[in-house]
Amino acid sequence: MKRTLKLSLVIIVLMLFNTQTFAQKKGDEQHIISDGVSIKKYHDSEELESMQKGDLLALYNSRIEVIIKILPNIAFATKPGVTMTSLGIPDTKDNRRALKENIEATTTYFDNTIEFQKIVLPYSDKTNLIAAILFYEETLKALHTYNDFN
Repeated sequence: MKRTLKLSLVIIVLMLFNTQTFAQKKGDEQHIISDGVSIKKYHDSEELESMQKGDLLALYNSRIEVIIKILPNIAFATKPGVTMTSLGIPDTKDNRRALKENIEATTTYFDNTIEFQKIVLPYSDKTNLIAAILFYEETLKALHTYNDFN
């Protein structure tokens, strides 16, 4: 009898552990725009002129990342942290898979773009780099007024 009770208790504990391990948590939901994608500081031309070309290259690439990861999703969100559930999109297996595939494709595209930029971008003119950074930043500033169109 004791052996059966111990065996039953072990089985129950294992089942509870298994259920806890595989239970889907609400906090694990994938964000449409990841939390690390944002602009903390915008620059003016004088500030950019005083920077070294290597710093400009890094800044340019960070602006490319924000553009690649935010602009295609502005119909859903313009800021990080938004989930499908918070938008009222059903949290189905198909929708989660589609979002996961979109995030993976975006990451692959970004990684390939950065690899290309590492090879070619150092040949760009500093003036053109500054103009591109200013243009990207102005484009990203416009996201703050996006809700005015709704």
